[in-house]
Formats: sequence, structure tokens, C-alpha cells
Amino acid sequence: MAIELKNVTRRVGAESHIHETNLCFDKGGFNVLLGTTLSGKTTLMRLMAGLEKPSSGEVWFDGENVTGVPVQRRGVAMVYQQFINYPNFTVYDNIASPLRVAGESKDRVRERVGRISELLKLTPLLDRLPGELSGGQQQRTALARALVKNAPLVLLDEPLANLDYKLREELRDELPRLFKDTGATVVYATSEPLEALMLGGHTATLHEGRVTQYGATAAIYREPRDLLSASVFSAPPINTAPIRKEGDRFHLTDAVHWSVPAPLRQIGDGRYTIGIRPHHVSIEPRGDDTIGITGTVQIAEISGSESIIHFHLNDNSWVSESHGIHPYKVGDSAHLFMNVARCFYFHPGGKLVTPPEAAHG
Repeated sequence: MAIELKNVTRRVGAESHIHETNLCFDKGGFNVLLGTTLSGKTTLMRLMAGLEKPSSGEVWFDGENVTGVPVQRRGVAMVYQQFINYPNFTVYDNIASPLRVAGESKDRVRERVGRISELLKLTPLLDRLPGELSGGQQQRTALARALVKNAPLVLLDEPLANLDYKLREELRDELPRLFKDTGATVVYATSEPLEALMLGGHTATLHEGRVTQYGATAAIYREPRDLLSASVFSAPPINTAPIRKEGDRFHLTDAVHWSVPAPLRQIGDGRYTIGIRPHHVSIEPRGDDTIGITGTVQIAEISGSESIIHFHLNDNSWVSESHGIHPYKVGDSAHLFMNVARCFYFHPGGKLVTPPEAAHG
């Protein structure tokens, strides 16, 4: 089922929850909506499902305008971050319910429920009621019911958020392959850039109800079209600072400067904005394109095997993310290394700077 949003908006009173949006998801594709809380991910999904009507524009499925068609007639399965299960049904009966409604045979129900239960580690829990389960187990039950339904459109609204780390990692690997086998068109909402990268497929980056970019997930990560899209696809937040170009040098400060990359040497001198992700600002030098910078530590934390340092660089707050345990104290002077080969360069308005030949090619 191909999904297309044509000039869709959603307003509530004077507030625009979704600004004019045009999106088309191919049949059988795995698609990610990536954005922070309140960026519009859930609203877009509800519009696709028919749970909300657009204020203007149309929703099309497989070449048919379904804007006014109720959710019950759309062949949609949806899973929310907050699980929803039938409290008086066992886990088995919760999972089996869509198949029974569809009139599947007992043998077919048993086979499908068994397969999905094994995948989601629910087999030992099939005789329990939802009230006897942990939150993560209840979410897995809700996810299993969506998977077993075999709907042509599956909408997953941060479905792994309440699961334990190990199962979440397993399902991130498994879900795209599993849905590929079913032929379903999948739309998966997440606020985690790493999760989007692991899921692959195509991604739409969202910010305050606007789609800032849509395309192959890895391509958007590597080549964001503007600073806003780069920011959505970075956690911790992307580091930014004003720089100036003078001849063949970019200057971050009078003391910190580097050679302009060859493709950009023909752009005009003047002011630009640099963007670099935190894992390319490290405590130890990495590669030949590394330059030293010095900042004052604001926050220092250890997350697993990663050291994260928030620091002042001139008037900018930056973040460094390095592998290993590197203790720093607030107020320390941190000597860090920036890999300038990993920098993005943006015009003052936020658009990515492109080589002159690419801009006219």
C-alpha cells in the first residue's frame, strides 16, 4: 500500500500542528519519521491512519483518495509507545484477536501466534493476563498483535521505547527484515537518530510540524540539505559556531583555522556556520585532518564506555563524545581535537554550502 500526503495540513484552533506537507511512501517500504517530541510525528501517523482528518489536503492510498474514509476501513495496524491491550484477554488471545476477526482457521491462528510469540520472547507468557505482565511485556504483546495482523499499512509510534536494551537492539535488527517479508508499508516514528540509522530504509526529518528533508536514511545523515535537518539527525546535538572564510582558510578563531576543502575553494569569502557532530570532537586526535581546540568544561559525564564533555568554545556551547573513560571536572580547561574533514558548512540562512560546480551541474 503506497501512502501519499498531498498538501496536508493539521490545525487546532490557531495552532498549526502540521504545516503543508507532501510525502510519498512506496509500497512495501520501511520509512522513519525522525524528530523530537512535539515535532509532529504522531499527528502525521494519525492522519495516515484516519484517526484525525487533515485541515486541508488529501491522504491517498494506492491511488485512491481516502481522506474521509474511517480508520476501520483502511487496513491499518498501529502500535503506540504506550501499550494498549485487552485487559480480560490472555496474551495469546490478545495476539490472536485480529486473526479471529478476519476468520482465520484455528491452525492458522496457532501457527501465526506461535511464530510472532517466539520472535518477541512471549511464548512463556501466553496464558497470562496483561495485568500480570511488566510494561515491557505488555508492549511486546501490543507489537505482536500488530505484526500478526498482516495489515498492508503498519504505523509504529516509538514502539520499542519501553523495552529493555537487549530486546530493543534485537528488534531494531529484526523488524525491517520481518516487514519486508510481509510486503507491508511501514512508518516508524522515533526521536533517536541512532535508531533511524539502524533501521535504514528512508527517513523524513521533522521539526515543529514541518518535514525538513526526506530520502534514503544514510544519505540524509551524510548529506543534510540544511542545518535544521543536520540538527534533527544528531544526538547529542550537533555543534555549531560562526566561522569566516578568508582566501583558502576557514577561521574559527584567530588561533584556530584550517585549509578550505578543495571543492569549496571557489565560494566567496565571508561568514558561514560550521556544524560538526560530537563524536568527531574527541579527547584524542583521530586522523590527519584533526586540529586542536581548547574549551572550558561545563559538564562532564560518563555514559557506559563513552565520555561526554560539554564545554565552552568562545561564546558557543559544544559537546565532545569520546570512547573510553576520561574524567574531567567542571571548570577544567579541556584540550580537544576536531576532525575538520567531518565538518558541514552552512550559509548564514542555514542552507548547506555546495561546491559551485555541484550547484550548477
